[in-house]
Amino acid sequence: MQATVPAPRGDVSAAVIEALTSGGPLPEVPAEMDPYGEDLQLALHVCYELHYRGFAGVGEEWEWHPGLLSVRRDLERQFLAGLRADTAGGTDVAGEFDELLVLPADGEGLSGYLAQDAERWQLDEYFALRSIYHLKEADPHAWVIPRLHGRPKAALVAVEFDEFGGGRADDMHAKLYADLLDGAGLSSAYLHYQDAAPAAMLAVVNLMSMFGLHRSLRGALVGHFAAAEISTPPSAKNIVTALRRFGAGERCVRFYTEHIEADAVHEQVMRHDVVDTLLKDEPELAADVVLGIQATELVEARFADHVLAAWRSGRSALRSA
Repeated sequence: MQATVPAPRGDVSAAVIEALTSGGPLPEVPAEMDPYGEDLQLALHVCYELHYRGFAGVGEEWEWHPGLLSVRRDLERQFLAGLRADTAGGTDVAGEFDELLVLPADGEGLSGYLAQDAERWQLDEYFALRSIYHLKEADPHAWVIPRLHGRPKAALVAVEFDEFGGGRADDMHAKLYADLLDGAGLSSAYLHYQDAAPAAMLAVVNLMSMFGLHRSLRGALVGHFAAAEISTPPSAKNIVTALRRFGAGERCVRFYTEHIEADAVHEQVMRHDVVDTLLKDEPELAADVVLGIQATELVEARFADHVLAAWRSGRSALRSA
């Protein structure tokens, strides 16, 4: 089933949603929006979702509407400019990967908090927020497949094959996450929690979509994918600890135990068979790979900061609460 369009969060997202649902005029995008703000990130989320499952009541012709693509371009330029301004840049891909392998001290970071200090309602909020991505897990990365060739392409497809359950629908990672949500008593409906997801969560997914939908950013998407595979096992272990602390059953735990096992292998494939080989063929992409790694860390850190700040002050991290 398709999700309904979300509620707007500002003038630009309101005009985009009005155009899609009622035929109103598309907006002029202001030159200086907050690149991480609610209005820009929601407008991008709506534009990008037309390339996935779309929205109920929105015509399929909007996916490639020239006017809407122009709006999306203006939003993307500001988001990408913000990411470039807020990351260090460089071309030392190996050094960036080495940094990712430095594990945080016990109890640090969002997953450490979940493992040791979180209450059950906070764990449920985390699951609800991450559903914005995990119910379409690996879909954004599929955009890069036709943009690669040779060994990097074959190796990345091998990783994606695992993400999609090795051809078994019940083992697809998105299905495992839906099972987790059902087991936790939450909704597993696609984008059910989009109105509750703050801009910091939308940016995590918008980053992948932006990198994936632009051939010029293929190196950044490869860097993002590799960074995600490297950083997932430690956080997944922490969340398994949190789930078991609350006596969760296998239906909830399996999504994360699967990632502990699979991503340890995927890390090596992405680093050596995808990234190293890609850069041998196209060394000029090193700066984009670094951008993908650093931007991933940036948006994930912003999301973690939002959630932890809310919880430590006794508030919900959900927008609707």
